[in-house]
Amino acid sequence: MLKAILWDVDGTLAETERDGHLVAFNRAFEALSIPWRWSESRYGELLAVAGGRERLLFDLERQPLAPPDGVQRAALVERIHRLKNEYYAAIVAGGALPLRAGVAQLFADCGEAGVAMGIATTTSAANVAALLAAHLGDSWRSHFAAVACAEQAPMKKPDPQVYLQALQTLGLTAGDVLAIEDSPAGVAAAQAAQVAVVVVRSFYFPRAAVPGALAVGASLGSNRGWQPASNDAPDQRVQLAQLIRWHRSVAGGG
Repeated sequence: MLKAILWDVDGTLAETERDGHLVAFNRAFEALSIPWRWSESRYGELLAVAGGRERLLFDLERQPLAPPDGVQRAALVERIHRLKNEYYAAIVAGGALPLRAGVAQLFADCGEAGVAMGIATTTSAANVAALLAAHLGDSWRSHFAAVACAEQAPMKKPDPQVYLQALQTLGLTAGDVLAIEDSPAGVAAAQAAQVAVVVVRSFYFPRAAVPGALAVGASLGSNRGWQPASNDAPDQRVQLAQLIRWHRSVAGGG
């Protein structure tokens, strides 16, 4: 029986990487008079490095105009990242980051069915709060039985730490839970914790290999194109009942 859904955040709940974090990073670069900007394609390459601070440090080590000293680079990373998070919060508050299609409806499905929800992300708690408060209000935390973020799980995906932390908070076993992810690293993290995972393709991972995923599709807002195919009409959204059917298949229930 499916008892809980664990949601990834960036790229899964919303297209936060392209429309939020990338925009915020470039605004921070401009505000600090840093003489470069990240393009969409360059940011996509940098997503191979997990974590915003880590991504910045990786890039600065390869920028000829960055401070040559490691201590100076680390200090600059902190300044950029702090300001970037402020810009990100402003972008979210301004309504520029809608939830992806079908997400809000699945939230409602879970509430009506008594299926718990959790967050399993290695982005910061502040970024999670900014996004979810904008869509669910100041009481957003009450919708989730577990919220595991970078502060609780500093080991970045594909390390399973965040999923193990969420399972511990929920008091559930891996077989009770289904993860929803968009990236290969997220899928690997869930699988390393023995949690079955459904993949919703995002802007930056439209065709990435996700071996072992329980189901893969373009959007929770439509049943069209899912593999394996949904039992419901293509023009309908993916409902909790379909997630339960996929989960039952991996649990041996047919």
